[in-house]
Amino acid sequence: MADCTDAETEGTDPGGVPFAQLDPALLRRQRTSIKWARYPEDVLPLFVAEMDFAVAPVIRQAIVERVEASDIGYLDGPGPLAPAFADFARDRWGWEIPAERIRIATDVATGVVESLRVARPNGGRLAIPTPTYPGFFEMLEEVPFEVVEIPLAETTAPDGPGARLDLAAIEREFAGGIDAFLLCNPHNPHGLVHSADDLAELARLAAEHDVFVVSDEIHAPLTHRGVAFTPFAPLAARAGALAVTTTSASKGWNLAGAKCSVIVPADDRADEVLRGLPPETVTRVSILGLHANIAAFTRGRDWLDRAVEQTEANDRLLAELVARRLPGVRYTRPRAGYLAWLDFREAGLGGRPRERILAEARVALNDGADFGRGGAGHVRLNLACAPATLRAAIERIAAILPAGEQEKEAR
Repeated sequence: MADCTDAETEGTDPGGVPFAQLDPALLRRQRTSIKWARYPEDVLPLFVAEMDFAVAPVIRQAIVERVEASDIGYLDGPGPLAPAFADFARDRWGWEIPAERIRIATDVATGVVESLRVARPNGGRLAIPTPTYPGFFEMLEEVPFEVVEIPLAETTAPDGPGARLDLAAIEREFAGGIDAFLLCNPHNPHGLVHSADDLAELARLAAEHDVFVVSDEIHAPLTHRGVAFTPFAPLAARAGALAVTTTSASKGWNLAGAKCSVIVPADDRADEVLRGLPPETVTRVSILGLHANIAAFTRGRDWLDRAVEQTEANDRLLAELVARRLPGVRYTRPRAGYLAWLDFREAGLGGRPRERILAEARVALNDGADFGRGGAGHVRLNLACAPATLRAAIERIAAILPAGEQEKEAR
C-alpha cells in the first residue's frame, strides 16, 4: 500500500523470504491449509493460528532428508526428540527435565485429553480460565468432565488493558470441588505470560485441593524479548501438585500439520500416572513431525528469535494503527505469541463484530464469543504476517466503523 514504510515492503520474514512473497494473493495459490482454503479469495485470512512466514530452512531440510531416506514409518518413543526438548527447556527457561520422562503425542490436544483420561478416569469437574482457546471446549467433549469457566481478572497495564488469573475465584472453585484444571501458559488469546508468583499460588492451591493440572505451554517458545516465561511443572513439583505439561514446536515454528508434541510429567508421581497412556498416543505421532520438532529445538533457535522480533514489530504497528484508525477499540498487548485480542464492544459494530468485519470488510478473524465467558464483543487477530497485510486489514476494518463511514460520506 502507498503509505507502507520501506521496512514493511522491503523487509523479510524470519527465514529471509521477502515480504512481497508473503502477499496473500500469492500464498493462496501456494498453500492448501484451512487458512487459505476456508474463505473466498477477496477475504484476508487473519484468524487461525498459522504463520504466513515460510517454514525455517533447517526444518524443511530435516523433513526432505527423512523422505529421501524413505524413513516414514511408525514410532515407539520420542528418541532424539527427548534430549532436544530437554536441552531447549533448560537453555531457554532453566527447566531441568530428565529426558527419559518425556513422552510424545500427536498434538497438544491429544496430550491434554489423554493426560486427563489417565489421571482422572472418572472425570468430574474441570476448571478453565476464560476467555481461552476455543479448541479446549471441543477437545473436552471427549472426556467426562463438567467444565467450570473462571473468568480472568481484568487489569490495567501502562500500554492498555490486561488480565491475570483470578486466584481468589480459583480458590473458591477448588474449595467447592474441582478435579482438574486446564492452564494455558502463556494464555491464548491474550498473550498473557503468567507471573511466577501467580503460578506458584496456583500450584499451592492445586496441591491443597488435590486438583490435577494440565498446562498447555505451546506458545512458550514465542515469549517476547525481555519477558520471563515460567514453566508450571517445577512449581507444581515443589508444591506437591499433580501436573503434566503439553507442548510442541508447532506454534513457535509453524508446524501445526506436522503432528508431533511432547508430554512432560512434573514429578515422579505424575510420571507414574503417564505410564497408563495407551500405546496409540505414541504410534499415531508423525515421524516427519518428530524430526521437524528436533530440528526446531536444536537448529531452529535463530529463526525463532527472528520470528519473535517480527511479531513484536507487528504488535507495535497494530497498536499504532488501532490508536489512530480504530476509535473505540481496545487492544490487549501480548507478551507472548502472535495473536492479538481486540475489544470491539465500544466500536459501534454491535454484539458480533467478527461477523460484520467478515461480511463488510472482508477480513476473517476469530469470534471472541467462541472463547468462553468474557469473550463476547472481542475478536482475535493473527500478527504473523507481512506488515503490509496487517495494515491492509486494519484499513479495511476502519472503513466500516461508524467514523470511517462518516468520513466516506463527507467526501
